[in-house]
Amino acid sequence: MSLSLALATAALLAAEPTPLPPGHPTIPPGTQASPTTALPEGHPTMPASAPVSPGTPLPQGHPPVSDANKMPPSAEELMKQLDSTEGLREREKTFEIATSLGKLYYTNGRNAEALSYLAQAQARSEGARARFLALKKKLGKAAMPDAASANCGFTPGQTLDVMDAAVQARAKSGDTAGAAACARTALEPVLDVELLRGNALYLQGDSIAALKAYARVLEVEPRHPEALFGQGSLLFETQGENLPALKTAREGFDTLAETFPQSPRTPMARALSQRIEEMVKAGGRKKWLASRAEDRRVRLAQGQAQAAAMPPDAPRPLTPDMVDAVKNTERTPELEAGLAKLVDEGEEHLARGRYQEALANYTRVVPFQPENGRAKAGMAWALVGLGRPMGARVWSVALQGDASAVEKLGDTLLAKGDAKGAKALWEKLSQDAPDYPNKAALQAKLSR
Repeated sequence: MSLSLALATAALLAAEPTPLPPGHPTIPPGTQASPTTALPEGHPTMPASAPVSPGTPLPQGHPPVSDANKMPPSAEELMKQLDSTEGLREREKTFEIATSLGKLYYTNGRNAEALSYLAQAQARSEGARARFLALKKKLGKAAMPDAASANCGFTPGQTLDVMDAAVQARAKSGDTAGAAACARTALEPVLDVELLRGNALYLQGDSIAALKAYARVLEVEPRHPEALFGQGSLLFETQGENLPALKTAREGFDTLAETFPQSPRTPMARALSQRIEEMVKAGGRKKWLASRAEDRRVRLAQGQAQAAAMPPDAPRPLTPDMVDAVKNTERTPELEAGLAKLVDEGEEHLARGRYQEALANYTRVVPFQPENGRAKAGMAWALVGLGRPMGARVWSVALQGDASAVEKLGDTLLAKGDAKGAKALWEKLSQDAPDYPNKAALQAKLSR
């Protein structure tokens, strides 16, 4: 809620009938001061001079005036003032004032008080809401124009009552489509109230009432993104064994993703839709969780069996869970820079004959960058250097994938002072890749 709206609310609901300083003469309603306007009867005489500058003493007999530079009250101070106003909750309010109070308390974490005022705002909006639904039903399958085409004439700051009166007049004139479009436009702040009610009810632990609040929003606007997400999330959280409810949640998430592809909610909506599909196929959340646990057990057993069948000195394969973790890791600039540093360090290890340390670096890079030719070439040469049984196979894969990266690794080793290692690498490359397209240049390097 804006500060100006909060202050207006406080002023309208304050117990004192006037904001004037104590002792100030009463000013008739509608009176506006101007240089030529006569002062109210009883007001001390003002000197006929230039405007009074800051700090100038007030005329003799003028009632005290509060500090004009005093900061507006904070939200906490405003709520204290409202809390101390006797009978505030029971007092009749306009839709706008009840809404502003509800928003004030909601945004400050006082959901019980927020629900009280939001319920009052909802009650004041029921007539406008019912009119829209009736107009929509009367319109049937006929298209409803948008607000601009309907030319509703609404202006910012207009009250719900004023807009609703215009809707009623338009409906009486026989313009059902235009009246329906304007009624929908007038309900925009009402949908905000319903959505906040749903959120506050959820935070208070009343999931059933929260779902009803979200459903009221979707009855008016079936593609409301926040209501779709709120309803879907709550159904997913509380109705894990209710397959029809889960299907409703998935439909809502799919609608959100299709209608608002750029929404920050869309990635999560797609992920939850996929998860719900798996849960429905499994027959509910409990069966789905049991199935996932069994899948993990089987994959772990398979990974252990594969590891047991490998030579003792072979690098350990990634488990399926590890692969999933790698796939789901966000590719940030920091991660990419870290991987590049590991490759550089791996090449330094190779040039110094530290093959085991080099292999450790490359095994951290390749899962994230399986197409990185430098990393694959380095891993292959490290395994060859260690004499591992699987070294020949990894070396063959590296040659088939990017033999030029293997040649360039020799250049790197030579640049780092490992001329012997570079020559050995080039010789093996020449022998194992007889059709290598850059063989002439490779032979030139070997003949130096």
